[in-house]
Amino acid sequence: MPKDSLETLLLRHYGDTASAPTGLEERLCTSVRQQVNELRREQRVAAHLRQKRVSRRHAVRLVAISTAGLGILSAGLEVLEAALVSPQDSQRAFS
Repeated sequence: MPKDSLETLLLRHYGDTASAPTGLEERLCTSVRQQVNELRREQRVAAHLRQKRVSRRHAVRLVAISTAGLGILSAGLEVLEAALVSPQDSQRAFS
């Protein structure tokens, strides 16, 4: 499926005679700058992680913390599910 150009999308949405929305160019430029900055930041983080060595002790600590976090999240979801299911929902219907 081909991607439509910005001009095609604007024409389809606003028609031939309508003017472009106010501030469109500024908003697009700002959005592109933000995406570029985010991409640069992600590249810096990735480069930093590639250069940084992680000790086994630190890796084990990260795994333990994430596992504990998942356990707490799972317990919280069970409590929430128990609170949402009312006792009437679990009773059988009489015929």
